[in-house]
Amino acid sequence: MKHNLLGGHDESRSFQTIVYILYIKLAYGKRIVYFIACQPATNRSAPRRSDTKGMKMLENLSMQKMSLGDRIAGQLEDQVINGTIPAGAKLDETAIASQFSVSRTPVREALHILCSRGLADRIAYKGVVVTRISPERIDEMFEAMAELEAVCGRLACHRMTMSERAEFQAMHHEMEGLAETGDSAAYEALNNRFHALIFAGCHNTDIIASAEALRVKLAPFRKYQLDDAGRLKRSSREHQQIVDAIIDQDPTATESALRRHLISAAHEVVNKRQRLSGAEMKTGEAL
Repeated sequence: MKHNLLGGHDESRSFQTIVYILYIKLAYGKRIVYFIACQPATNRSAPRRSDTKGMKMLENLSMQKMSLGDRIAGQLEDQVINGTIPAGAKLDETAIASQFSVSRTPVREALHILCSRGLADRIAYKGVVVTRISPERIDEMFEAMAELEAVCGRLACHRMTMSERAEFQAMHHEMEGLAETGDSAAYEALNNRFHALIFAGCHNTDIIASAEALRVKLAPFRKYQLDDAGRLKRSSREHQQIVDAIIDQDPTATESALRRHLISAAHEVVNKRQRLSGAEMKTGEAL
């Protein structure tokens, strides 16, 4: 069927045009995701190898943008959260620079990051000291994140565009596969993007800025609790509930699903830290 004055056109040509427009307008990684979303249902059962490769490229580009200070901060954060560096310990610039074989400049950047995330304090005449992270403090941070994400999710139910919903579903589908294989590093990388899509879907710049700021602060804790195959699968199931609620445009269900998800993450962090602390005490008693 040819175009007429009312804009009618052949359905297959319309499909090709939509895909082509998306193809030329979007960045490489998004281009692949939207292309999957436009395929017939029979071809959508699993991401193709090229699609997965596109997502991996995005992750690699993201890693390349990290500064040396970011990478040092990431390793120090892991050690603080898992208790390897105890509360009250002084983070000495010279010692850390020697440990990582770097100058003191990226170490200063890393320590600034730790202080900004509440994992350390800069104390006069003492330097940078690791803070005590209590279960109550962890609950407070995750509670705040849960409320912010609930607001984002409620608004996103009706404000997400069709293309945003398509990307959201496609990303969840990819993460399901990663959860099944236990690939915690790749899952964690996409998990950040998954939640960022919820923030962006609310289309309110002030709320997005607040949510992103708290997400950055909580990032080490969320990474910590995902380093477990069982938790990955539970997280994926919780994500399914969130995706279903947003796609169904059910604000109440979305808020509830997001709150449950963040509470579950907080409990995982607290319980894991307590298990590690208990194991260390038993080891000390045995010695």
